[in-house]
Amino acid sequence: MLARLLDAREPGSIDAAVDALRAGRAVVVPTDTVYGVAADPSAPGGTERLFVAKRRPHHVQLPVLVEDLAQAGEVVEVPDQAARLMARFWPGALTIVLPRRAAFDADLGGDGASVGVRCPDHPVPRQLCAAVGPLAATSANLHGAATPATAIEVAELLGGAVDLVLDGGPCQGAPSTVVDCSTEPRLLREGRVPWDEVRSELRSPR
Repeated sequence: MLARLLDAREPGSIDAAVDALRAGRAVVVPTDTVYGVAADPSAPGGTERLFVAKRRPHHVQLPVLVEDLAQAGEVVEVPDQAARLMARFWPGALTIVLPRRAAFDADLGGDGASVGVRCPDHPVPRQLCAAVGPLAATSANLHGAATPATAIEVAELLGGAVDLVLDGGPCQGAPSTVVDCSTEPRLLREGRVPWDEVRSELRSPR
């Protein structure tokens, strides 16, 4: 069974996605990198549906999408170095791993001590974050496999494991760069944002 497929540009599609997320359903969304599958981490069973949909081991922690720096501060502690990177590269393809705030107690898998947060350079996920709050989200693929570039391919791959697919056109960009700033900044994965640019920003005078 295929999930509902809606054009993300059509009236009512964002509202339908908001309703599904608030109900604890998994929703596929376009981003500035690849298609992602998202859930409201505060909704009962929301994040568990992501692990099931992707066949993702629970020890592999889910990252979180946010509307902006202020919303990131609801999820993680934001030291000065991380704030500089957010100001320079957000919205954009940089995921920053930071210590989790105690008040943000959603089950994202992993050890729970830190969370990777990102503000995507795409209006659809940011609109959803503005309406619902921070969203647990990861690439819309099966764990360890490539992510399809089109909404219909994602819908066919994930089937009934997701409730709704928002079609935003082809999404086939490089994945985000992941930098751990929970201690001394270090590269975990190089993606669209070059590590040299990140290091240059961290070293530049204030």
